[in-house]
This record gives sequence, structure tokens and C-alpha cells, in this order.
Amino acid sequence: MHARRALSNRGPPTGREGPEPHPGRLGPTHTSLTAGRQPVSSATPAAPDTVLVVDFGAQYAQLIARRVREARVYSEIVPSTMPVAEMLAKNPAAIILSGGPSSVYAEGAPRLGRELFEAGVPVFGMCYGFQLMATTLGGTVDNTGAREYGRTPLHVSKSGSTLFEGTPDEQSVWMSHGDACSEAPEGFTVTASTDVVPVAAFENDEKKLYGVQYHPEVMHSTHGQQVLEHFLYRGAGIKPSWTTGNVIDEQVAAIREQVGDKRAICGLSGGVDSAVAAALVARAIGDQLTCVYVDHGLMRKNETEQVEKDFVAATGVKLVVVDAEERFLTALKGVSDPEEKRKIIGREFIRVFEQAQAEIIADAGPAVEFLVQGTLYPDVVESGGGTGTANIKSHHNVGGLPEDLEFKLVEPLRKLFKDEVRMVGQELGLPEEIVQRQPFPGPGLGIRIVGEVTKERLDLLRDADAIAREELAAAGLDRDIWQCPVVLLADVRSVGVQGDGRTYGHPIVLRPVSSEDAMTADWSRLPYEVLAKISTRITNEVADVNRVVLDVTSKPPGTIEWE
Repeated sequence: MHARRALSNRGPPTGREGPEPHPGRLGPTHTSLTAGRQPVSSATPAAPDTVLVVDFGAQYAQLIARRVREARVYSEIVPSTMPVAEMLAKNPAAIILSGGPSSVYAEGAPRLGRELFEAGVPVFGMCYGFQLMATTLGGTVDNTGAREYGRTPLHVSKSGSTLFEGTPDEQSVWMSHGDACSEAPEGFTVTASTDVVPVAAFENDEKKLYGVQYHPEVMHSTHGQQVLEHFLYRGAGIKPSWTTGNVIDEQVAAIREQVGDKRAICGLSGGVDSAVAAALVARAIGDQLTCVYVDHGLMRKNETEQVEKDFVAATGVKLVVVDAEERFLTALKGVSDPEEKRKIIGREFIRVFEQAQAEIIADAGPAVEFLVQGTLYPDVVESGGGTGTANIKSHHNVGGLPEDLEFKLVEPLRKLFKDEVRMVGQELGLPEEIVQRQPFPGPGLGIRIVGEVTKERLDLLRDADAIAREELAAAGLDRDIWQCPVVLLADVRSVGVQGDGRTYGHPIVLRPVSSEDAMTADWSRLPYEVLAKISTRITNEVADVNRVVLDVTSKPPGTIEWE
């Protein structure tokens, strides 16, 4: 059910240039919403039991929300500036107070009204949230200068308590604090301590109020998930019922209600975000959705075929594939500067997409009123503080739809994390190659060639990249790493010996990295035998390559991509 089109090298109807796709995203998938367009009208999963995570500026706020969802309970992040009345108006099943960088004694430190703890809603405080609960309810927090950072032994004094039942009396937890609670509020039972902190955890079962000084959400707290689940299931009485099946059913119904009998368009990259968003919308409205895939010639080996065949077969989506390889290569000819390459690729993509959507809009039938985006929950949180606002991050989108085109957004994934999106994709029947695809930069292989981008160099890099991915998959390591960019140093040559003769070929760089969110990363310690096999195959099978090197730089100081 797809058509392949070749567009001319004419510019877009508007002649506008838009920003380039951000290198950290999965591809040229999204289109920015500019001022003056219609506001976001997004479908939101409506779980029966919602846990609010109040963010006090913690680096782990998103992780807390993810851990709650791993316990099959729906969670949302809200800023600490949200009035308590507004939080309670959301009718939460429970509230979790995150950690944060402030001292409870600092001027201007975040506060919460006492009414939050008197509303009858179960509350769990972590780190700063724990100290805030203690001071608000009459306990004592001292600024003694006795600090605890990193792994710390925790001594559980009430092993049968709501939080700690079934966990060891001695366990390792992750601490990060300067102030310390020395006296619990009236009515609370102290349930744990450390060598430095006399009150490292307390509980009030009657009022359903609980707190710990440490970070149970991080993996270094050995029984942290169990403690969190004890709060959810035992303290708050929530049943673990939130599943990806709920998400699909709720979103299909919400999309049908939102779109009605109108049409929608989606820019498809082959990446997991846009693929799952398109599959969800296609299940809801069928042929009312048209997907556009721009084949710019900068994708990895066989990825265009996956979109054209596997994705269409799995979803039945109406797909327009635009063959624009020649256009992109012509625009990139002679360009080596990485920033200029990014701008050219972003500009040309937008022009091609604009032409394609103009043709779709011109077709007979109902108007195209909706634009499908694969916006994820971290994007919403980072751009709007988790408040559900329509402030979509500019770097999340390719940008640049004509000003006279007004779309309402359909964002069926805007309350999901990446791992949840993958689970939804699996349940929708999408191919594993798409669902488990590693992050890939919007400009594609164009920014993994250090130097000018040519058809020959792209083919060389495609072959080397395919070998690396094949061997990582064969070793069962492809899901253990965040991604493994393969880089061609096209402007560099090195001396080698192949077939009893001297060669002067290009080096290939392997950049395997481990990360949770791409904000920071470390190089992955792959087994030597796997690296050796990748190196041997690339130097034997890929022409003009006689050397393979390994990038062992963390982020920071290095970025994940080279350009």
C-alpha cells in the first residue's frame, strides 16, 4: 500500500528553511509547531490510579516515574511549583516527593503546604522530599555538615514495617545529602538509620505517610524497587494494573474521537518513535493516515527496505516513499564542514517533506487537519516541566512547516518513556528490527563521514556499519549498549598491508556507548573477541578500509556522534 515518488529539485512552495534534525533523535521524524498554529490536542493515557511525582529539581525525577511504571502503576511528573490544590485536584492515588539539590534551610528552597500531608493521600518522600516532610510536620532536620554520598550501609530497625518487610536488616543504599533528620515528626515510627543519620526512614501507617533519606529509585539501592513497590501496593493500596495493552486501547479510542473523519499525515523515519506513533494512529483511523518517508540516501543498509516492506506489511499503512537521494547528494557535494552538512540535510529534508505533504493535501478527499508526532514523555517534561503544556522542544522536531498550514497535533506517545514505546510497538506487531532499533541521528550517515559525503563513501560506511551491527547482534550485545556509531574517517588515510602489498586506506572508528538517556554516556566494554571479529570482517570485506579503531571516550568530554 505504498507509492514511491521522485520529486524534482525545486524548492518548497514557501522557500523557507528550517532547522536541522537534532543529532540525538532517531531521525527526521517530527515537524515543529510554531506560534500561531492551533494548540496541541493530544491524547493522554487515563490510568485508573495515577501517582504524581513532585519534582524538586532532582536529577532522578524521570527515573522515579519510570520505576513506578515498572511496577505497573501509571505515573506523571509535576513541578514543585504546582499549587497543592492543583495536585489534589488531579485525584492522585499517591504522591511521591523527589530529591533535589536544595537544603531545606536554604532561602528560596522549594516548599509544600502542610495541607498536602493532611489530605489523606498516601505520600512517599525521598531525600529532599523526606526532609521536607519531616520539617513540615514538626520533625527535626539538622545542618550538621555530616554528609553521605554514594553507597551507604542502611540498618533496618523495623524489618516488618510497611516499607521494609521482606528486605534484609542490613542493605546498601545510595545516599546524596548534607542535612540529616535527627528526630521524626510526632506519630511517625523510625524504621531505619545509618552510622551517620539516626533517622534514615520513617513511617506513619495511620496517615499513610512514608519517607526515606536515600534514593530507592537508583539501581545502587539494592532493594530500592522492592521498597518503592511496598509503598505503592501496601502503603497506598494501589493494584498493579497499568499495561501497554491499556495504552493501546485508550489511545485508539482517543485518536478516533480526536480525528473523527478527517485525515492525518506523519513523517516516518523508520525509527521507533515515529513508527509506533504511526502504527497506533493507523490502527485507529486506517486509510485516513498517510505516512511520508523521505529516502535521502543517508540511511543504513536495508533500513529503507524495512520501512517500505516490513512496516507496511505489519501495519497496512498508506505510505508515500520519496526518492530524494540524488537531490541530497547534489546539495552535499564538496561540503566537509559538519555544521554545514547538518544544515543542508535539515533544509533539504524539510523542502522534500513540504512538497510531499502539499501533494497529499491537494488530493481529493477530506482535508488533512492533523499531524502525527512521536513526542515522548521526557520531551514533554523537559520542555514544559511535566505540566502537559504544548511547548514542544524545537530540537525534537525537524521544523519548518509553512506558516499557512495549520495542523492539530496527534501525539499518542507523549506520556510514554522509550522502553514503554518499544513494548507498545511489540504488542502492535511491528518488526523487531524497527522496535529495537538503536538511536540514529536525523542527518543519518551524513554526519558519520568525517569529510565530504559521496555515494561511494556512503556505500563503504553502510557495509562497515552492517558488519558491526550483525556481529553485535550475533553476540547478543546489541540490546546491552545504547548505540554503536560506526564512523568513516574519509579525510584520513593510513598505511596498511593486505595481500602482500602496501595499502593506503581509510580508518573506521567503532563508538559503542552505554547510556540511559544520551545526556551522559560511557564507552561500552565489549569483549575482545567480538571486537576482533568485527575488525577482521571489516578489513577483509570492505574495500578501501585497512584499519579499525575503538573510541574509548566517555561523554563528557566527547559527544556520542563525532560530528
